[in-house]
Amino acid sequence: MRGRSGATHRAMTRIALLSVPLLAAVATACGSMAQDASARATREKEVLAKRETRMAAALAETDSVGSPKPIARWLMPKPLEEISGIALTADERLLAHDDQHGRVLELDYKRGTIVKRFGLDPKVDGVDFEGITVADSSIFMIASNGTLYEFAEGADGTKVPYTKHDTQLGKECEFEGVAYDPAIGSLLLACKIVKMAALKDSLVIYRWKLGADLSRDARLSRLTVPLATIIGTREWKTVHPSDITVDARTGNYLMVASTLYRIP
Repeated sequence: MRGRSGATHRAMTRIALLSVPLLAAVATACGSMAQDASARATREKEVLAKRETRMAAALAETDSVGSPKPIARWLMPKPLEEISGIALTADERLLAHDDQHGRVLELDYKRGTIVKRFGLDPKVDGVDFEGITVADSSIFMIASNGTLYEFAEGADGTKVPYTKHDTQLGKECEFEGVAYDPAIGSLLLACKIVKMAALKDSLVIYRWKLGADLSRDARLSRLTVPLATIIGTREWKTVHPSDITVDARTGNYLMVASTLYRIP
């Protein structure tokens, strides 16, 4: 939506700019002093030229759909062609993981290089990992069926043990995103595809409370928001969150979502 509105704004600006010579011509025809009209037209042409130069520079900083270009773009090696999740540590280092093998990497996002990598032990293959987050001294990855893998950060080239938590939510949701909310000491599990008929028209986020000696029922709570409230008057068909995080300044939940809408 933002990309289209930006393109519309630029198109309207161009139309407005193209009207300047016409207005200048009208002013010249109606002016009583040809010399003043000519000077005015010259000034207006100069203003138009400067505006067009600024517009060209602005367009050079946008991509094909009108969105701002990224500051940098890094090409990852083949094993990382599908990075399924990213998370920042408390000291602002970037962790990422692949999709099927449970490998975790630290990426230098300023240089586009791999700082280190470590894996899980015992080895996990074929697990559909979809998100990663850091909660105090623990790292959590979530599989699409809601299973959580908890482990500590490892050194380069090492294998680290993990604890597996079965949330038993796979029949209710397909998950694609996890975040930590320190205000309530809970993980946020974003439901991408809702499987429960009663909640098909809702955005669903499960909360998994951290702490020792808690039963599943004591850990688990659910937040639902009607899709109608989120969509409002927009021409979206539905919302499928693919990642979630918590704004450290406001505590608001922020999500990346896939939407289907009709392009005018």
